[in-house]
Amino acid sequence: MPFALGPRAIGAGYGLIAFDQVGSTNAEALTRARAGERGPCWFVTTEQTAGRGRRQRAWIAPRGNLASSVLEILDVTPATAATLGFAVGVAMVSALRQVSLEAAMRSGGGQLDFALKWPNDVLANGDKLCGILVEAEQVSAGLAVVVGIGTNIVAAPTGTPTPATSLHALGIIVSAEDLFAALSDSWAEYRAIWSDGRGFPEIRKAWLGCAAGLGQPVAISSGNAIIQGTFDTIDEQGCMVVRTTEGRLVPITAGDVYFGSAATARAL
Repeated sequence: MPFALGPRAIGAGYGLIAFDQVGSTNAEALTRARAGERGPCWFVTTEQTAGRGRRQRAWIAPRGNLASSVLEILDVTPATAATLGFAVGVAMVSALRQVSLEAAMRSGGGQLDFALKWPNDVLANGDKLCGILVEAEQVSAGLAVVVGIGTNIVAAPTGTPTPATSLHALGIIVSAEDLFAALSDSWAEYRAIWSDGRGFPEIRKAWLGCAAGLGQPVAISSGNAIIQGTFDTIDEQGCMVVRTTEGRLVPITAGDVYFGSAATARAL
């Protein structure tokens, strides 16, 4: 079955470029933006051979998984553009809930627990299912912002810092094409809510409603430093706010996050 946009995405004016195989959907989107593509446009494949996540970590999508990137040309600051990743996270959870409910109704199985792990992961029953990467570059038409989402549909990597899973391993038998159609519609909805950053307070509220580890012990490894405390909230810029044992509120802009017993072990 070929990739197709959902009706809401079509109505919102999104384009679609699908590949049988590609090195990186994010790289392809940025290349097209430099060449004059104004978007908004989705770039998708079921086989990605040279993808990357945060800190240039490899993100390979074997055939059957979903690698998708959305290109938006925006008139916003880079700091505002960075909050688009939170809108994508909420949209992804919404799409996953929709397709998993439909799959469960067909099979008689149970529902999964989807959550958002700061700053850029989607979890299913506590394991990593999706990774999100936001990249931005100034082009002649404005700020080209590309948000890439890698989703484990049929397979998940092993030996990762955070245990990973796939929808099929969890009993949710859906195709990359079906999930993408739901995601494209969900994204059209939450992109409109985000509204070039003006709607981030609403996105922030929705993100916190899906947040993994909220109110729990947390340790953040950033460079050579480890910050330990309780995950209090995310602020108006999307930073994680940690409440230390002394009661100080510390905003975190980047780092690897560990919750619960992993947080305790990391801090030792």
